[in-house]
Amino acid sequence: MYELVIALFSSIAPLLQGDAANAVAAIPPATGAAIAVGLAAFGAGYAERGIGAAAVGAVAEDDEMFGRGLILTVLPETLVILALVVVFVV
Repeated sequence: MYELVIALFSSIAPLLQGDAANAVAAIPPATGAAIAVGLAAFGAGYAERGIGAAAVGAVAEDDEMFGRGLILTVLPETLVILALVVVFVV
């Protein structure tokens, strides 16, 4: 275990010390952008799971809650839209 930690820190040391000649990106920008969008979409889906169930229950009891339930269901999707901005920036 300690050997792995030492190997990790020795490979990161040039990045931390600012040695630009030996610096290599740990994750390519395109891969980082894909991970950001994927995790944002996963988080939005996880959030919508509970919000959607609560919204359906609220609408079943009172039809006037449809607008509020729709807005609260759509809010987590803004996370994915903002993550897509990362793709276009990178």
